[in-house]
Amino acid sequence: MSRSFGRRPLVAPEAAAPQVPPVTATAVAAPNAATTNTAAAQAPIQRLRAQVMERVDPVVAADLPAATLRVQLEALVHEIADRERIELSAREQARIAEELADDMLGYGPLEPLLQDDSISDIMVNGPNRVFIEVRGKVVQTNVRFRSSAQLSAIAQKMAATVGRRVDESSPLVDCRLADGSRVNVVFPPLAIDGACISIRKFAKRKVDLRAMADGGSMSPSVARVLEIAARCRLNVVISGGTGSGKTTMMNAMSRLIDETERIVTIEDAAELQLQQPHVVRLETRPMNLEGRGEITQRDLIKNALRMRPDRIIVGEVRGAEAFDMLQAMNTGHDGSYCTVHANTTRDAIIRIENMVMMGQSSLPSRAIRTQIASAVDIIVQVARMRDGGRRVLQVSEVCGLEGEVVTMNEVFTFEYQGEDATGRIRGRWVTGGIRPGFYDRLDYFGLGEAWMAALREA
Repeated sequence: MSRSFGRRPLVAPEAAAPQVPPVTATAVAAPNAATTNTAAAQAPIQRLRAQVMERVDPVVAADLPAATLRVQLEALVHEIADRERIELSAREQARIAEELADDMLGYGPLEPLLQDDSISDIMVNGPNRVFIEVRGKVVQTNVRFRSSAQLSAIAQKMAATVGRRVDESSPLVDCRLADGSRVNVVFPPLAIDGACISIRKFAKRKVDLRAMADGGSMSPSVARVLEIAARCRLNVVISGGTGSGKTTMMNAMSRLIDETERIVTIEDAAELQLQQPHVVRLETRPMNLEGRGEITQRDLIKNALRMRPDRIIVGEVRGAEAFDMLQAMNTGHDGSYCTVHANTTRDAIIRIENMVMMGQSSLPSRAIRTQIASAVDIIVQVARMRDGGRRVLQVSEVCGLEGEVVTMNEVFTFEYQGEDATGRIRGRWVTGGIRPGFYDRLDYFGLGEAWMAALREA
């Protein structure tokens, strides 16, 4: 092929190869086609791919613009297919060139899914089963990998982008893509049917509380209350199940933090999208091959206290770091946020208590509950419902401790009312209109009456 990049050609020189009898490949589909082809039908395509890859200089290919690389690969595919007498239509040749370019520059068959903004989750269960979530519904796609080896190579490429590794000796990894999408990989031998990849995609559209209210995730009154909570520096725990929208809610609330405040974020895989100028983003680090060098969330929270933060935001509290998070909330870092996995706001209290005991087993339960009651102001419960929509189910105030029980006040509760003709769940957010125990803080910021007005308007 005559095209080149700079002084170095994309294609390495090659001696003329002997002509071979023609092979018809009309029945051969791309790896992401729905039909299953025999090994004999796939053989010429595999041979074609191998010869193309042998001819391409990977260093030059990496420097080429994606569009230019695709054009040159398509010409090379045409050249080799013509020489090897492999009968392919122009569309099939273009598709093979596209797949080769995705393998070189992106993540192979997953690349089209990653570029589709309507997809929120991608779940790979081995080389032949790929599922996606679109508008809250999980469906199976016809995306296929050529082999388990290709899937493994893509998983390792994802981990390597942030300096992490995944292989048989280290088969579990959390990482992120360049656009911020969160990735979890389970590698064989733990994953029996081939590598499993779970991708929570980075939302390019910035969502705020008002947009969530317009979309039906909450009422305008709930949005107003959460907006006031953010502005008045209340300590907030966001609770919910996997994929319920906890990070989205945290991102929306964080947009209301004043730009003058210094914020330290702590995550296993960085995915928060804070817009303020004074943000320090910290990320955990796994241990190295020698079993050393691990930096946990607990280490980062302790260090964050020495960094003069105004607020500390922990992406997800899942272990003994819960104790350090409570300490931070109790030592002048008002307006701190974290998320936990729990089914209700009451369960969130119990889960935080259990997590604290993981690292502080000698601490009495009453002392832990006292810490929780004094540190946490409100808990927001979010959930993904059966219609695929994500909604706020509860907003609960943590009032204090009575005897051995943490007392709570339901600020808002979602009341189910059925579903409409399209299957979308209908409901309303009800409130008791009770004046909160932290009303003095609201009044200090001049928003006490606004809070009560939001409750009256519900």
